[in-house]
Amino acid sequence: MKYRHFLFDLDDTLLDFKASERLSFSRALSSLGIDGEGEPLFADYQRENMLLWSEFEKGTVRKETLKVERFRRIFVRHRIDADPETASALYLQFLPETVVLVEGAADVCAKLAAVGEVGIITNGIEAVQAKRTANSGLAPWLSFVATSEKCGFAKPDIRFFEHAASRFRTFDKQEAIIVGDRLDADILGANQFGIESCWFNPLRAENRSSAVPTIEVARLVEIVDRLAGG
Repeated sequence: MKYRHFLFDLDDTLLDFKASERLSFSRALSSLGIDGEGEPLFADYQRENMLLWSEFEKGTVRKETLKVERFRRIFVRHRIDADPETASALYLQFLPETVVLVEGAADVCAKLAAVGEVGIITNGIEAVQAKRTANSGLAPWLSFVATSEKCGFAKPDIRFFEHAASRFRTFDKQEAIIVGDRLDADILGANQFGIESCWFNPLRAENRSSAVPTIEVARLVEIVDRLAGG
């Protein structure tokens, strides 16, 4: 295998963020006496959350604003009398406790750590992602967790990838690869940084973007063989 430096996206690549998100959202709202199981409410939260993260990645909104604003918007829309700051704090408290691994994540990290270094790259919140990684059981195979909050720049900004690369003991672009589910953040970031990439595409979505992955897999268990040229 030519690769020695493995950069993995965390949410929806190694960890099933959607499952964790739903559980944490429900627990947070239930703690406030609100029925958080309703599909329209959660769907609106997801939509606002996605819009705000997109704005954050463009540099038009601060992460501290994002954390609370996503709850403020849905409370206003659904006429819910609750404090969005409290809801945000509860959600971020519960999120690290509701970790769900994507199938094959532990096995892939263990095998790749045996031939090189595995690092995490995430636009998520520093404290939350550190706790989620620790609770995932993946920590023994990880060399570092690089977050946009710590770096000051978010994927796909090339400065974020420069920051992540600096966390390896040694680094050679020819031996590096990024594995992630998002074309607009992970794969585009790899293209701009000048390293190879693996698009994790479990839904087998069509690539209609300008991002060009080196390889594509639908299951994590396929990655080791693909990277080895199998």
